[in-house]
Amino acid sequence: MKALLVSVVVFIGQMNMLQQKRVVHLQPHSGVIRADFGGKLLELRNAPTIVYLPMSPPKLDFQGNLWSIDIRNLGPEVVTVVGTSQFSARIIPNQTLHVFSNGTAYSTK
Repeated sequence: MKALLVSVVVFIGQMNMLQQKRVVHLQPHSGVIRADFGGKLLELRNAPTIVYLPMSPPKLDFQGNLWSIDIRNLGPEVVTVVGTSQFSARIIPNQTLHVFSNGTAYSTK
């Protein structure tokens, strides 16, 4: 029971954090995630099956924090996020992926 309560609290905390981020969207007919989306929540709706992170992994976002992005797939299809150094992650509908960049490579943790 305690583990369930902790999980619920963590989930609610993550949802609040996502709701506070500025929401951005891809340009129509584009599958490219812009570097200036760092620090924001990118919502994908009817997105291409593959979307691409910036070719050069950014180091900092617009606020001077280490670059990261939350990508929420609103569906209807699975989306694959591709970056440098063989980075690839699938996002199923209604899932959010948190991607970090250290300036040379992408990761999810």
